[in-house]
Amino acid sequence: MTPLERVMRRGAGGRKALVAYLCVGDPSLEESLELARACVRAGADVLELGVPFSDPTADGPAIARASQRAIAAGGGLAKTLHTAKLLRELEPDVGIVLFGYYNPVYVHGETRTITEAALAGVDALLLVDLPVEETASLRREAKAAGVGVVPLLTPTSSAERIAAVRTASADGATPFVYYVSVTGVTGVAGVDAGQAGDRAAAIRTELGLPVVVGFGIDSADKARAAATHADGVVAGTAIVRLIEDGKTPKDRLSAVEQLVRELRAGVDAASS
Repeated sequence: MTPLERVMRRGAGGRKALVAYLCVGDPSLEESLELARACVRAGADVLELGVPFSDPTADGPAIARASQRAIAAGGGLAKTLHTAKLLRELEPDVGIVLFGYYNPVYVHGETRTITEAALAGVDALLLVDLPVEETASLRREAKAAGVGVVPLLTPTSSAERIAAVRTASADGATPFVYYVSVTGVTGVAGVDAGQAGDRAAAIRTELGLPVVVGFGIDSADKARAAATHADGVVAGTAIVRLIEDGKTPKDRLSAVEQLVRELRAGVDAASS
């Protein structure tokens, strides 16, 4: 059982998952590792290590800028995998998801990416622009390497798309489903976190898989509202903005750790 699978299984015992996203290489590869460890200290169960990409179409301005800064600092798929390896050695119990777009995987090679991800200790891949209907070969290779593949669903996902997730997940290689709380890009305002949590719970019942809610989770109140009926929440843009706004490494570390602690408290309130 991978660390990510253990995290998601703990949800059945009452501890819902807090997932923290970082764009690896923003503001530097070394600092990304320290920020990731700060998230773990503050209570994150899972880390989404974002692979910087030049055309992040699903991401809002904050994460797009983070990708640009990370690429300028030398970031990319290979460096993200190296950071994942270092993180796994330092934090053996945290779930690690490699988060990004399909193009870098295609260029690097599916087989090579999966092999290197497995060697680095990555638990799962999440490719936001690869429809579940197109993941058969990727899933086969990933499953053989012990790496999961996380599908996404949105408020506009059709019954056919949900059925496709059910079919793909029959291989047992889906650690959780990522439910996008809104239509649009990351960082949107006005998210109804409680409603998103209710929808996540309905999807969990339909698919028999853990479902976490992402997009727009930026406070303890939203984390609590979403996690009340979902299996966990994802925070990304709020963390990335603190990194962008921090003037020094110490400032960034402190701000990120404080936010993650607040989110942890919100998630735990939903679990009690």
